[in-house]
Amino acid sequence: MMGILSFLFIFAVIVIIHEYGHFALAKKSGILVREFAIGMGPKIFSHQGQDGTLYTIRMLPFGGYVRMAGWGEDRVEIPKGSLVALSLNAEGVVTRLNLSKKELDHQAVPLQVLEYDLEDSLTIRGLLLDQEQSYRVDHDATIVEKDGTEVRIAPLDVQYQNASLWGRFLTNFAGPFNNFVLGVVAFSLLLFLQGGAPNLNTNQVRVADNGALAQAGYQDQVTLEKIGGKEIATFNDIAPAIQAATDKAKDGKVAVQVNQQTQEIQLQEMDGTYRIGVLPALDTSLTAKLTGGFTMAAAAAGQIVTALRNLIFNPNLNGLGGPVAIYQASSMAARDGWTSVLQLLGFLSINIGIFNLLPIPALDGGKIVLNLLEAIRRKPVKRETETYLTLIGAGLMLLLMIAVTWNDILRTFF
Repeated sequence: MMGILSFLFIFAVIVIIHEYGHFALAKKSGILVREFAIGMGPKIFSHQGQDGTLYTIRMLPFGGYVRMAGWGEDRVEIPKGSLVALSLNAEGVVTRLNLSKKELDHQAVPLQVLEYDLEDSLTIRGLLLDQEQSYRVDHDATIVEKDGTEVRIAPLDVQYQNASLWGRFLTNFAGPFNNFVLGVVAFSLLLFLQGGAPNLNTNQVRVADNGALAQAGYQDQVTLEKIGGKEIATFNDIAPAIQAATDKAKDGKVAVQVNQQTQEIQLQEMDGTYRIGVLPALDTSLTAKLTGGFTMAAAAAGQIVTALRNLIFNPNLNGLGGPVAIYQASSMAARDGWTSVLQLLGFLSINIGIFNLLPIPALDGGKIVLNLLEAIRRKPVKRETETYLTLIGAGLMLLLMIAVTWNDILRTFF
């Protein structure tokens, strides 16, 4: 149960913070956000906000989205001859169009649609009791779609493509940017909870529970001076010294000088690597705790960029993880406590921020590339071209997600 709760917590926080970045900047840029969704698939909860945005929670925890009014992505089609129920205000202006049979309003006017324009002229024309009628549609009217989802209509002045180029660029960048901020905040909270920031510039180390040094009788904090005869000045000297010592001593038993005393210690082997079982000492100063969040976020970003580069030159699905892998990591983090959950939250948030900046259509990075091309060419990419690129990108991302998830399942259960 704790694993599921940890997974849902991490997933919800990352998605909400990411999508809120898009949401806030879109609204500031004058773009109508018709829906703010957490999760994908069937809707399990919805709330119509006074700001005109529908807030929903959907069944599948595979991301989320901000549904902005704009080209192709959000066009409502009303087939000619279909029946729509119109709610009118005191002036006879349409305030609600109902296409769904799930939402019934007995006071609404039933109209068989002949023609409509919900973007420019804001009118709808049709047959009412075999008499042709035309109605004006309010700029902020809502429309109930066939699945029962009620959202605002999208006049041209609030559509994505009609916002300023700068506004669109910031809207696309805001999601990944929020992920980077969340990563820094999560790592900073982690440092405050554990009492300080890792200090890599000293040979003072903390003895890890059940590690090689702990089994040799050491505990708490010690000074690690030599491994296999090599001087240890900083924490980063430890791994190379262990590598050199174990190359000579194949059994993993090496001479270690701790607190000015030398003894042979049996190192622990894990995944083909010998380990001595130590953690960096902590710098407990307030400055270290505040700046350490940025340092850890930068280190995580470096690891992720390196992993992405390796994947590009040596493609391997085992280097990627989907929802199943994230669930496994969340379960392990939950067993280790809140510090591990925060560390995983920070790492995944940085990961998602970087991934979303990849120049792939349908990702934020692909949209940013289109913004930059528009700035260089001084005119936008053709609507059809942008639509095709987005569909291709979305298809590729869907196939990749299916492949990664299936690979996770095979690795986990078979």
